[in-house]
Amino acid sequence: MYTRTRTRAPVSRAVFLADTQALTSLSLPACRAATPKTSSGSQPRQEAASLQTAPLRPPSQPPGPYPLATAAAPAGTWKQQEALGQDTLTVPTEYWTYGFRIHKALPPCIKDLFDIILGLYFLSSNIVLKNRISTFAIREFFFFKYFSYSPMPKNSKVVKRELDDDVTESVKDLLSNEDSADDAFKTSELIVDGQEEKDTDVEEGSEVEDERPAWSSKLQYILAQVGFSVGLGNVWRFPYLCQKNGGGAYLLPYLILLMVIGIPLFFLELSVGQRIRRGSIGVWNYISPKLGGIGFASCVVCYFVALYYNVIIGWSLFYFSQSFQQPLPWDQCPLVKNASHTFVEPECEQSSATTYYWYREALNISSSISESGGLNWKMTICLLAAWVMVCLAMIKGIQSSGKIIYFSSLFPYVVLICFLIRALLLNGSIDGIRHMFTPKLEIMLEPKVWREAATQVFFALGLGFGGVIAFSSYNKRDNNCHFDAVLVSFINFFTSVLATLVVFAVLGFKANVINEKCITQNSQTIMKFLKMGNISQDIIPHHINLSAVTAEDYHLVYDIIQKVKEEEFPALHLNSCKIEEELNKAVQGTGLAFIAFTEAMTHFPASPFWSVMFFLMLVNLGLGSMFGTIEGIVTPIVDTFKVRKEILTVICCLLAFCIGLIFVQRSGNYFVTMFDDYSATLPLLIVVILENIAVCFVYGIDKFMEDLKDMLGFAPSRYYYYMWKYVSPLMLLSLLIASVVNMGLSPPGYNAWIEDKASEEFLSYPTWGLVVCVSLVVFAVLPVPVVFIVRRFNLIDDSSGNLASVTYKRGRVLNEPVNLEGDDTSLIHGKISSEMPSPNFGKNIYRKQSGSPTLDTAPNGRYGIGYLMADIMPDMPESDL
Repeated sequence: MYTRTRTRAPVSRAVFLADTQALTSLSLPACRAATPKTSSGSQPRQEAASLQTAPLRPPSQPPGPYPLATAAAPAGTWKQQEALGQDTLTVPTEYWTYGFRIHKALPPCIKDLFDIILGLYFLSSNIVLKNRISTFAIREFFFFKYFSYSPMPKNSKVVKRELDDDVTESVKDLLSNEDSADDAFKTSELIVDGQEEKDTDVEEGSEVEDERPAWSSKLQYILAQVGFSVGLGNVWRFPYLCQKNGGGAYLLPYLILLMVIGIPLFFLELSVGQRIRRGSIGVWNYISPKLGGIGFASCVVCYFVALYYNVIIGWSLFYFSQSFQQPLPWDQCPLVKNASHTFVEPECEQSSATTYYWYREALNISSSISESGGLNWKMTICLLAAWVMVCLAMIKGIQSSGKIIYFSSLFPYVVLICFLIRALLLNGSIDGIRHMFTPKLEIMLEPKVWREAATQVFFALGLGFGGVIAFSSYNKRDNNCHFDAVLVSFINFFTSVLATLVVFAVLGFKANVINEKCITQNSQTIMKFLKMGNISQDIIPHHINLSAVTAEDYHLVYDIIQKVKEEEFPALHLNSCKIEEELNKAVQGTGLAFIAFTEAMTHFPASPFWSVMFFLMLVNLGLGSMFGTIEGIVTPIVDTFKVRKEILTVICCLLAFCIGLIFVQRSGNYFVTMFDDYSATLPLLIVVILENIAVCFVYGIDKFMEDLKDMLGFAPSRYYYYMWKYVSPLMLLSLLIASVVNMGLSPPGYNAWIEDKASEEFLSYPTWGLVVCVSLVVFAVLPVPVVFIVRRFNLIDDSSGNLASVTYKRGRVLNEPVNLEGDDTSLIHGKISSEMPSPNFGKNIYRKQSGSPTLDTAPNGRYGIGYLMADIMPDMPESDL
């Protein structure tokens, strides 16, 4: 039953709805008799409104005047009107009824031929019934009625443009006869079953209405993509690579590779997710069922990454909880008391206060990966808290996480800007920034720099994880995803640059503090040598006071002593105390966040405040990435298996917490390193390469470009055509080969903290550790060949309904075999979704799903959002499904 809700609708949409309702009556058996027609433009607008609400004549009613028609066909036939050069052709309604009767009377073997000929005629003709039924409505009606395959539905922009072009005359007529009684018509819109659309988007042009949650605003969506792509790697990985690979010169290869690899592949994932409106599993099943394993591989990699990524959030939560103290607990080395005296903890004295606190107080780390040491209960509680936060935020999907995204995505920028302003006011910060932007052009030419830049671009945007596809699948089809791809990519890049500025400004201040201590200690050593006579007082310039020496004066004295005492100089054990040497000590990852940065913050005024802000920023950066990672797991499974999202999210988080206990034992940090090195790098590269191949060479790059033109409303630049087809695949293959070679040349191992030496030492993985490393890679990519073999050789019975034996098509799971060879116009008769057979003439590709309910609804009460299961048609390419 159609009901009316008070929402504003465009005039063109109202006309289209009226046209569709008028077409509904064409299949009635009774012929319509025409009545005199008035001149164009003189019909009152109320007639158009009545088209939506006029009752249909029951089959038992005797033939009579067509109830919706108020005018007869003009004198002469439509052939004569065409000869006169009229743009729109007017035909009696009986013509359409006879057409349907002919269709019903034909034998089945001729029906398809008749349908195709008649359909092509309507598609190529500019016919308007009674000047009321637009060409667009006719084309759409016969498109659904006579053709079973639609590559992808048109978006609302293209529909609106075609509609506005075709019904211009009708709209002018309506507006010219506008009166005060038409308010109800102008503010009316048809909805089905009285269910108001709230935070959902109906797939336009699909065979049946398919409700799917939608972003409440474009800003929310952009922040979600930014929060997913901007993660911990932007803060602790990019500054390290910039420092290691030529400073400011590193930005040039990074920016070039961002344009060549990053933006095109990011645009590709956004567009396929938005176009097909499914998670990663459904998207790649849609494009090619044999490549459906790509989506499963993405889910596996996402889960591997989520297991250890949330452990890092747990570490940040621990430091955050310990930051509400003055002084900070990692400010000084702890004292140890015995029966006779008190002394500094030897492990801390040999390293540093922040290093000792990280390895001994926070992690209580063991000496090797083979020494489990039991659970670290402090980190276990923090890990549980992290998973509870993720679960509560994701339990309702984007409807719950979308509200949190405003804070989790924007707060890190507030903290970074505050840190930058504060750091710039500290001594030495300018030295750090100058060191960062000093280009080393000779390093930029090394292949390793380009390989690491490409890897960083690849992982910074979250390519291959499935989170990008999942987020974009909740967009409307007419969203400009090209603009989104460019915007998010450059926001990510400038965030990395901003984080690098902050890190080097803070590290410059830290280096300045350490350098001052070094100068003070070495000046005192020189004064001792002067008193002992080891160094002559005559070689020291008279204007230099060693008790209050500046950095420039100390360097001058140091150079003089080095020249005079050439042979004896090493025995003096003097340090040069240059700030560049301290800045060249490259640190990354946990070493940067939990050691170097925490040490720098101990020298900040009001250090607890800045420590709270910093670790709260890390928690938010991690949560933003975790939202996208979990969405990349949950959305494909919900779309495919139609389980309750709430239950699946809880099970996913609970299982991940249980598996994640291996990361919070005393040797857990070594397992984090193992998963970070082997669970994502190679599998994600393989996944993205297969994604590129699937779109460009299986689905077809030309067809994909046409789909983009239809979806965006404009043709994308040919630049993307050449990037997707030629450049990106070659670059990705080169990156994969380089990564495999680098992994083969680097011995598999980890840096273990040795308590007795109070330093790190590189250890090789034991045999079982190597097996785990190989298993991580194999399990991540295993779904790709498994699904390909199963579907290629049809190893699973089609009647089982298993995902390995079916392909996906837009729509719902049909519960009964459909006979569509009759005159069925239920698509436009206002029936509910379960009563409407999917339009398809010719071969019936839809299969019955055993045990399915009559109305295919999701457990949460909404209509299901899965795909329509369909056997692969032997005469239709898989990519066309």
